[in-house]
Amino acid sequence: MEGPEIQFSEAVIDNGRFGKRVIRFETGRLAKQAAGAAMVYIDDDTALLSATTAGKHPREGFDFFPLTVDVEERMYAAGRIPGSFFRREGRPSTEAILACRLMDRPLRPAFIKGLRNEVQIVVTVLAINPDELYDVVAINASSMSTQLSGLPFSGPIGGVRVALVADENGSQWVAFPKHSQLENSVFNMVVAGRVAGDDVAIMMVEAEATDNSWNLIKEQGATAPTEEVVAEGLEAAKPFIKALCDAQSDLA
Repeated sequence: MEGPEIQFSEAVIDNGRFGKRVIRFETGRLAKQAAGAAMVYIDDDTALLSATTAGKHPREGFDFFPLTVDVEERMYAAGRIPGSFFRREGRPSTEAILACRLMDRPLRPAFIKGLRNEVQIVVTVLAINPDELYDVVAINASSMSTQLSGLPFSGPIGGVRVALVADENGSQWVAFPKHSQLENSVFNMVVAGRVAGDDVAIMMVEAEATDNSWNLIKEQGATAPTEEVVAEGLEAAKPFIKALCDAQSDLA
């Protein structure tokens, strides 16, 4: 469903033998009363809505930037109904809280220094493929809606998870891996950054090994995440971040 008020752009993430992922940015469909709003899809089966609003006047007596980042998980996104007596949504899950922190870290320093207006960014998960991880998609969605809001924000910011996935042909860094692919991964990291000239300036890195890392490395001979391998992963993430930032710039 598209109309004259709906605009979109796409970033194609090519993972070689592991296939392609398509990240679609869209605005003009929902949350039109927000200062900025964007829908972000990954492969048409996971959809997030991000809305950014800001107070008109600075808050007096504040010596910090009052930014609030929130993730609203909805049971209907997975085709389920809340099981409580009142059929109400529960409190935020651990995954939602961690996703909020993941979004806050690269976004907060991108706002102009000294800003004291209250800013709220709310990402709502509207549809989710159970095999997908939505947290890095939320980074891009929140950046897109903030770009559209007109706030003093030095974006866009792109976020990507890259995982060192092993198969019969060796190990490769894969962007936007699924849960099923992480089972064959020894290491994964979330990298966020923005375009700086001809390069990408990395603003945040969060990395972790997986539960299967020991078995994959010791028993199956998978590539261990040495410093050199991790550095290669950071460089591998840069083209993906640039593609995401370019797609956001095309829409903003």
